[in-house]
Amino acid sequence: MRNSRLLAALLAATLLGACSTPPAPVARLGIKLAPQALGASISVQQHLKVERKGRIDELDAAVEVDPQQVQMVGLAFGQRVLSLNYDGKELNSWRHMMLPKQVRADDVLEDMQLTLWPAEAIARSLPQGWCIEDAGLSRTLYLDGAVVATITYTQMPRWSGTVVLDNLRYDYRLTIESAP
Repeated sequence: MRNSRLLAALLAATLLGACSTPPAPVARLGIKLAPQALGASISVQQHLKVERKGRIDELDAAVEVDPQQVQMVGLAFGQRVLSLNYDGKELNSWRHMMLPKQVRADDVLEDMQLTLWPAEAIARSLPQGWCIEDAGLSRTLYLDGAVVATITYTQMPRWSGTVVLDNLRYDYRLTIESAP
């Protein structure tokens, strides 16, 4: 029981750092891009590190995308703690019973798509006032001309190497290291 509580506390801190919604007047983007809009099929193992308010939390993930679906499984201490499946229409998710309600599969999917999908596909789905600029190994997301997030890549394709998403709006840094 103690291990379950420890796992739940660590998991909550890890995922809340990247996916929580602190008080803000405007909700997250809410984009959900079609799996085929990625333009590729991928299967990658990743190590995620979330930095927020001086705290660092980590999580391992397996991500698979093909034209029909996006799948992700998150692991902490070798135990599944979050999974999601998105077919372009419906997002189905599962999470560990101790995972707080603030951890939303929608937010995890949004960060994944903002970092991996082509900027053109993202731009077509952005609400009014939002725009995205893509400059090869970097991206910038704007709301009404103000920088909301920056994303940097160490190499192409974007799902290889290291990706760093600095979300200025929600004050966190997500570092994604893909396994070679």
